Amino acid sequence: MKSNAKVRRVAIEVVGWTLLFAGGFALILPGPGLLGVFAGLAILSQQYEWAERRVRPVEVMALKSAAQSVQTWPRIIASCAGALALAAVGVFWGIGTDAPGWWPVADKWWLVGGWGTGGTLIASSLIALATIVYSFRRFRGVEDPEAEAVRVSTPEDD
Repeated sequence: MKSNAKVRRVAIEVVGWTLLFAGGFALILPGPGLLGVFAGLAILSQQYEWAERRVRPVEVMALKSAAQSVQTWPRIIASCAGALALAAVGVFWGIGTDAPGWWPVADKWWLVGGWGTGGTLIASSLIALATIVYSFRRFRGVEDPEAEAVRVSTPEDD
């Protein structure tokens, strides 16, 4: 029994910290950063009180960002174009090409990772598009989207 608890704890730790760090990197790199940070904190909150205290503020921030992203058509179009461009880069990366003449280092360092890297870019694009659809359906046309985001993230008292 204790062995199962240890395995569960290690699994929670590994998955939680991986998502937290990946989300942190995705805040500055292509990818769903706040979603990763939120998921990592939500998992780590099962083990740590400090993570439990931070889940709600990150959730509210992510939902407010999602609500704001669909309030104007230029934002929606730009978000969709960015997600589709990310998918195109992923396909280009996966297919791979020879290094161009201006590439200053060895050819083996051009588009490192092949389909592994390309696949993660495509997956990030699909997650972004799914988030845009969710945000559009949930927050588009709402009079006060930030208040709605806070309301959505507040657990109901039953």
